[in-house]
Amino acid sequence: MPRFTRAELESYRDAEVPDLIGPDLRLLFVGINPGLWTAATQTHFAHPVNRFYPALLEAGIVTTPISPSAGMTDEDRGRLRARGIGITNIVRRATARASELTDEELRAGGVELAATVRRTAPKVVAIAGITAYRTAFGRRKAVPGRQPDPFEGAELWIVPNPSGLNAHETVHTLAVAYGAAARAAGVL
Repeated sequence: MPRFTRAELESYRDAEVPDLIGPDLRLLFVGINPGLWTAATQTHFAHPVNRFYPALLEAGIVTTPISPSAGMTDEDRGRLRARGIGITNIVRRATARASELTDEELRAGGVELAATVRRTAPKVVAIAGITAYRTAFGRRKAVPGRQPDPFEGAELWIVPNPSGLNAHETVHTLAVAYGAAARAAGVL
């Protein structure tokens, strides 16, 4: 696992991480925005304490452990794409914390996400973060779980954010939520 100094990580502020989307997309996971470690490694959800990949493994969404903190391998990316799994973000620019984003950035990112969903046509979109979802889409009363209305033709799920800052969630509770969205998408 690489070690980055604070200065090295800061040099990735505002960098972008390309979407991980392949053909036959069934389940699109959507983060809030890339963190600095994610930008440094060009791998979504890459911070060493992020629980995204351990939760995918526990849920059975992936069957081989992924340790992205050093940067996801091409083989890892290929396995996700082969399963119909993609990853993107509401906002593309990297920050140290999602709280650095403005409401305007989240709303603009929501518009861009809608265009991505129309273009890629996943069966299910799983947005990881209720607060960001509420702000980006003006759904102040939204609750986690399957949403009543489709999103650009896809079934929409709001799932917990896997960041280590979201302390009340565990790998197990994340796995349960991600597993439900994956079953809806036909991935499980």
